[in-house]
Amino acid sequence: MKNIYLDNASTTFPKPEPVAKAVYHYMTEIGSNINRGCYAGAYTVEDLIFDTRQALTDLFHGPDCKNVVFTKNITESLNILLKGFLKPGDHVLVSSMEHNAVMRPLVQLEKAGVISFTRVPCRQDGTLIVEELKNCLQSNTRMVVMTHGSNVCGTMLPLEQVGQFCAEHGLKFFVDSAQTAGVWPVDMVAMHIDALAFTGHKGLLGPQGTGGFLLQEEMIAQIEPLLSGGTGSLSHTEDIPSFMPDRFECGTMNLPGIVGLHASLNWLQEKGIDQIRNHELALTERFIQQIREFDPQEQYIRLIGRMDTQQRTGVVSLQAVQQDQADLAHRLDAEYGIQTRVGLHCAPSAHKTLNTYPTGTVRFSFGWNNTPEEIDTAVQALIRLTRGV
Repeated sequence: MKNIYLDNASTTFPKPEPVAKAVYHYMTEIGSNINRGCYAGAYTVEDLIFDTRQALTDLFHGPDCKNVVFTKNITESLNILLKGFLKPGDHVLVSSMEHNAVMRPLVQLEKAGVISFTRVPCRQDGTLIVEELKNCLQSNTRMVVMTHGSNVCGTMLPLEQVGQFCAEHGLKFFVDSAQTAGVWPVDMVAMHIDALAFTGHKGLLGPQGTGGFLLQEEMIAQIEPLLSGGTGSLSHTEDIPSFMPDRFECGTMNLPGIVGLHASLNWLQEKGIDQIRNHELALTERFIQQIREFDPQEQYIRLIGRMDTQQRTGVVSLQAVQQDQADLAHRLDAEYGIQTRVGLHCAPSAHKTLNTYPTGTVRFSFGWNNTPEEIDTAVQALIRLTRGV
């Protein structure tokens, strides 16, 4: 039985072939650190890392490649940004569709008495009620932090509208691009984004253990570094460097992973993110349409979120009406080799908005390598398992 991988919202698989080759080449042929060695091999790696920063700057329409900071994942990035920027007494606006990568740092800061926050409500399909932004404003509101796309149901939030709102009200705008970077355009200028957090191992198709953030120039001095240590620069002093990216990058980075990310970004540029997005949305439409045709009254399967492919990613959540969700996910894997993710997806707030808490959902997330035939197989498996055939 061939496995069908439909958990790309967790991490994309497989990675493009050049990614693995680049990591292997670095590990076996180069291996040097950066900002430490004064020899040709180290300079070669430095050039690769610089090129990766530049590729990310181009992709996100960022201000300067020096303002690209590498971390091990987007969760670390969001912790650095939120805990480094927010000050006692600040108030934050956040959507009700956020992942715990945003919510846990905010709740931690709130419980420590540092900040307060308000969840801007979303509809039951995950769409943001934009007009509620103004109603949630307080005199001490300092920023908005928001995901671009839900990791639970794929619904996208209107970053350009929210960014314009922030610009009009003097608020900073931080964005979690975990589910959209590499598939949907993200433009820091057009969307008025002050800080953009990304992860390398999802839509960017790089290895796990890679991520980072981009900052507008005026944000650099406003964010206190969360981590400090050796950078290979200004080694005569024990003070944190004030210049970028050294201000936020300390210790040895995941260089094999970043080299792999460099290869994936090149592959994405050649392939075109529009082509990948269109492919994933075609699979999404095929999946939703077949399920709705099979069960229009939702007697066996309840689809969650939007029923179209407008302003959404290739992530679809559903609930089995007459059986346990975890049992369904287990049988999909054990009997058909279909790999999904079941539960609350580290996003309890989103599930409460979607009215799927605490039961959770079975999540199908489609990627660049999936085929229409795999979608048909998954749907047929769902039909058999939910109808008891």
